[in-house]
Amino acid sequence: MKDFTTIPHEKILYKGNYFFIIEDGFPVSPGHLLIISNEVRKDFFELTEEEKNDLPRMIEKAKEIILAKYHPDAYNIGMNCGADAGQTVFHFHCHVIPRYKGDMENPRGGVRHVIPSKGSY
Repeated sequence: MKDFTTIPHEKILYKGNYFFIIEDGFPVSPGHLLIISNEVRKDFFELTEEEKNDLPRMIEKAKEIILAKYHPDAYNIGMNCGADAGQTVFHFHCHVIPRYKGDMENPRGGVRHVIPSKGSY
């Protein structure tokens, strides 16, 4: 996939001035959402200041959408910026991943686990 410009309108859960929210096509957990920029921007660092300022509001909106259907115990919020960070679609998107008690044996280290053996410290 090159970008998210062909997402069908009916898949959009919420649309704001700068971003829209959809369910992740390959969810890590129940309720996993993506916040995607309305304009194609490669990653977080290419967002305008207005977009960057609006992102926290959209994260809160994503949490609200998740809470309407699920009851997570925690969240991971993240974005991959660049191919070497794992980015595969070069259109800004932020993952809001609900986490549930017991969904992995030891969640300590969280996103630090993107590099094996770096999560435990």
